[in-house]
Amino acid sequence: MAALHVAGQAITAARWSADDLRDAALVLGTSRGNAAGWLGPWPGRRPFKLMAASNTIHSEPATAISICHGITGPSHVLASGCAAGLDAVGIAMMLVRCGAAPRALAVAVDLPLVPMLLDNYAASGLLTSSFRPDPYADTTSGFIPAEGAAALAIEPGEGGFAQLLHYACNSDAADPVGIPRDGGRTPQLFENLFGPAGDIAAVCPHATGTAVQREADPAMLRRAFPNGGPSLHPLKPLLGHSIGASGLLETVVLCSFLSEGLLPPNLAGLRAPSGFVMPESCLPVSGAVAKTAHGMGGHNALLVISMPLRL
Repeated sequence: MAALHVAGQAITAARWSADDLRDAALVLGTSRGNAAGWLGPWPGRRPFKLMAASNTIHSEPATAISICHGITGPSHVLASGCAAGLDAVGIAMMLVRCGAAPRALAVAVDLPLVPMLLDNYAASGLLTSSFRPDPYADTTSGFIPAEGAAALAIEPGEGGFAQLLHYACNSDAADPVGIPRDGGRTPQLFENLFGPAGDIAAVCPHATGTAVQREADPAMLRRAFPNGGPSLHPLKPLLGHSIGASGLLETVVLCSFLSEGLLPPNLAGLRAPSGFVMPESCLPVSGAVAKTAHGMGGHNALLVISMPLRL
């Protein structure tokens, strides 16, 4: 199972012991749980009758992780669509900050590459008709679907790791499959930033490549940053769109670059929204980095990360 694999990698990298894991929190983000396992052939699916019920519910991946690693602290599963992975990081961060757990493991997984799920996306007009990802070009028509899983170990303290500064979310209550073309309420998430989080040097936008997102992202950015400023570093042109896993997967990539003091490059030749730049080479980090995500139904999420500030 992909979620179980990345959870183990994050735990090993964090050097958490069995005692560390016992009281840790676990927050898992996903759009459809392990639905792919029972909607289509999947060799990793457990065929036992005992698992017939658990194989069809969202909480099964989190249950498997907690049992495998002996995690007995707070456990939550978030299914906020394409924002689920980013929400998992934010909620895990807040659990640590408020003292509900001494540390937390955020995990996200989505495996949508099965015919039934792809047919649903195609019928909604969300899949691209081109293999050239350029999310802000006039010709963009949809996203390239991908599968993904990622995990992030979160604990207070200082060190040579990316630091989580701020998390916020709200909703537009406007559309079942997208955000308003003017960016909806996402700019309001930036209004509540304070201290070092207010100095945003770069943004990793949702940038799916759908027709609505092509207009909504630039409108949101212009409202949030009327004077311009931050460089843009969308990662879906490089990774594809792994739905509920995308927010956390892209956060992990950002953290990896930030640990080297860098911002990730963009694919060559992508069109940048008016008033913003999308550099084609790595840039040195000069401030905090904002990551945005949007779920179907108008759920918006914002995470701000930096180097090397305290959680």
